[in-house]
Amino acid sequence: MGRVTERRRVVRIRNGGAGVRPDTLVAEEPLEIRLNGKPLAITMRTPGDDFALAVGFLVSEGVLGAASDVQAVTYCEGATEDGSNTYNVVNVQLAAGVPVPDITLERNVYTTSSCGLCGKASLDAVRTATRFPGIAADPVRVPAEVLCAMPDRLRAAQKVFDRTGGLHAAGLFTARGELLDLREDVGRHNAVDKIVGRAYQAGRLPLTGAVLLVSGRASFELVQKAVMAGIPVLAAVSAPSSLAVDLALDAGMTLVGFLRGPDMNIYAGEERITL
Repeated sequence: MGRVTERRRVVRIRNGGAGVRPDTLVAEEPLEIRLNGKPLAITMRTPGDDFALAVGFLVSEGVLGAASDVQAVTYCEGATEDGSNTYNVVNVQLAAGVPVPDITLERNVYTTSSCGLCGKASLDAVRTATRFPGIAADPVRVPAEVLCAMPDRLRAAQKVFDRTGGLHAAGLFTARGELLDLREDVGRHNAVDKIVGRAYQAGRLPLTGAVLLVSGRASFELVQKAVMAGIPVLAAVSAPSSLAVDLALDAGMTLVGFLRGPDMNIYAGEERITL
């Protein structure tokens, strides 16, 4: 199986002097996700939590809802011409009776580390209806001081980032500020899928009362993934996009951006943040 990090030779220049040394880089490898044996998507990801990533992706695509929807998740053997296993192909086998979506070019997706929607064949395919529409009624309240402390807690738990400086992070918190889960990945959308997938595997969807914190910006795609998992509060240390704000407002989600130190901007659902 691919490693989370790899070592590479680098010429390092500091204060006008040059030297050769090894450097630790975050690993990036393709992961092909198959559904009932048929190719569905390829994503560029950091190896690790591949099964969670696969099922989290399928939750965000509206394919999975209940934990009982999946019969098995396995690596595919013989993924290369010589029959060796690269651990870069995962098959999700649906349980008997679970509807199988039409796997056509309309659905097939290729995702890069920076864009999780690349390859969508139409605008209609971008927005997906959630299995958990109760976000607007979620009564959770988060004290502003608790929310402001979350980025430091997230950063302190990023062990791979400390070694590479090249990973995004997603953290799942309670409204009291307890860190429930943290995933790192070269793609921010993959980190969120891993969070959602692990919750799915534990039978914890929808994530009622939870706060999702992401280390970068809040894109439309990340808001949609949070909506699909039933998460009522999404916070980001950087800016949201206009479409992300529109979706948060439509879904009744609380969306916070520029969460840095004691400061933040609340773009939607301000009633959930208490001062």
